[in-house]
Amino acid sequence: MEFIAQGLQFTVQGVAWQYHEKAYLMLHKPAGYECSQKPSTYPSIYTLLPSPIRQRGGGAAAGVQAVGRLDQDTTGLLLLSDDGKFIHRMSSPRHHVPKVYEVTAKHPVDEAQTAKLLAGVVLDDDPKPVRAAACEQTGELQLSLTLTEGKYHQVKRMIAAVGNRVEGLHRSRIGALALPADLKPGDWRWLTPQDLASIGAAPAAKA
Repeated sequence: MEFIAQGLQFTVQGVAWQYHEKAYLMLHKPAGYECSQKPSTYPSIYTLLPSPIRQRGGGAAAGVQAVGRLDQDTTGLLLLSDDGKFIHRMSSPRHHVPKVYEVTAKHPVDEAQTAKLLAGVVLDDDPKPVRAAACEQTGELQLSLTLTEGKYHQVKRMIAAVGNRVEGLHRSRIGALALPADLKPGDWRWLTPQDLASIGAAPAAKA
């Protein structure tokens, strides 16, 4: 008879927990936190998670890992997991998972800038133009920018390439998964099966 542990309730230091074979989380990253286990200047995002999640599995590779990184001053939707295949699939540029960023610029945005972002701009580390998958002006200083790649400081460098500067940056969506309005900065929750399906990353069934 097969023993099914998924969903089992247990306690850790007197606190009730539900068993999850693999951890899939979303975090509303606040400003002033680094996506690093060994931060240099600001506190680590991992301090926002409870100890049982930070220490899952034990050993040198214990705990969950961020799927990609957000700069310390960038806020918004961040995924975390201890499933290596999930992390690779969601972060690999080959899979073209769209990520939506809400940009606040220093100078007014105009049609010429949005047109250049859609047509492609050249960054200093690659002669091949980098294009936004979608770009919409949402205010005098605001843009909604969709990217399918994950280059270093990509949004900031793309905005700089069209003659503007990022003053505020917030990731609002990954694939079809939007940051819930009721998830406050610094809070986290488990991803539901529906959440995972919305980003095309439902866990593989056990044989």
